[in-house]
Amino acid sequence: MIKQKYNNSRARLEFYILIFFITVLAVISCAPNSKNLVIDTTGFIDGAEHWYEIYDEDKVITPLPHQPRYNENEIEKIADNILFYQKLNGGWPKNYDMLAILTNEQKDTLEKVKDNKNTTFDNGATYSQVEYLAKAYSITKIERFKEACLRGIDFILTAQYPNGGWPQFFPDTSGYRKYITFNDGAMIGIMKVLHEIIQNQSWYSFVDSVRRTKVRQAFDRGVECILKCQIIQHNTLTGWCQQHDNVDYRPQGARTFEPAALGSEESADIVLFLMSLDNPNQEVVNAVQSAVRWLNESKIFGIRVKTIEAPTTVYKYSTSKIDRIVVEDPKAPPIWARLYELETNKPLFCNRDGKPVYSLAEVERERRSGYSWYTYEPESVFKEYYNWQVKWTPDNNVLK
Repeated sequence: MIKQKYNNSRARLEFYILIFFITVLAVISCAPNSKNLVIDTTGFIDGAEHWYEIYDEDKVITPLPHQPRYNENEIEKIADNILFYQKLNGGWPKNYDMLAILTNEQKDTLEKVKDNKNTTFDNGATYSQVEYLAKAYSITKIERFKEACLRGIDFILTAQYPNGGWPQFFPDTSGYRKYITFNDGAMIGIMKVLHEIIQNQSWYSFVDSVRRTKVRQAFDRGVECILKCQIIQHNTLTGWCQQHDNVDYRPQGARTFEPAALGSEESADIVLFLMSLDNPNQEVVNAVQSAVRWLNESKIFGIRVKTIEAPTTVYKYSTSKIDRIVVEDPKAPPIWARLYELETNKPLFCNRDGKPVYSLAEVERERRSGYSWYTYEPESVFKEYYNWQVKWTPDNNVLK
């Protein structure tokens, strides 16, 4: 009997020791190793594409032929690269490749323009760098990444209007740069960063309580601004424009080919963000329901956009080797126009002369090939809407 108890105890001990070593091995294998980790860099794609493909006299450095790039696992080098571009005010300019391996000459040039005030939220700028630096610090614990990230957060907070919106550029708010900008995910990109801080995401654990309070206040004002910007069409809430007036929230145009209009891509981005909020109030619920209904009613069936080869043509801002045409296809999934006319909800297109047209064929080739006039982005809303609707509005599915 004693021997049996001894054997049982020994067996249990050996079992516990085995479990202990398995656990240790699992922890070791999962421990952070900066050589094997990567940080998502998709927020930099738009800016990088513009650096390589768009002619822009505002660029202080231009890419070299076959400019080398860092691998995504070279986190410290990419983060240091990001610091070269940060301005003294804490923000970043747009349309550069954060992963490009800079030459000494390029680095010297960037150092000489640190006091430039061409800082912006357009094309992923500033909020994407803030998020990357936060994650880089959480992995490397290198102090300069944390300090640069905090300066970026402070810049975001300073740039916000009292009404809760953010301009496209700050502090240069000349022309349409002053408008509250949803185009290319500008304001929603900022709001997502603030939301992550509020949600206590681990990579923002270093943000102090004073800043967290300011972030919470800025976030709440931002949500209120989004709701006030939603466009009413024939007494019904619909979607949002690419940009809105910074005083009275009216839809506003920007570049000559971007008239004031309902924007399906921007509206989809906003709706997805609003659906991510915990415990949405009735205003948020109404905004989501109304926008989903509008997106559903604005579907276009039976067509698709085809990209075709075309003679190489050099334009002022880019070189094009393609063209785009609309073809009939009864099997095509629903598609949306990028812009819809405010009063009629007709698909809207435009040339650089500012004159609106109503078909892609009427758009000159430079803008046909250089701008996304149709989009499938709203489809992502419907993929998320069902679960959101079941959770928050079980008795009111606008897609019935």
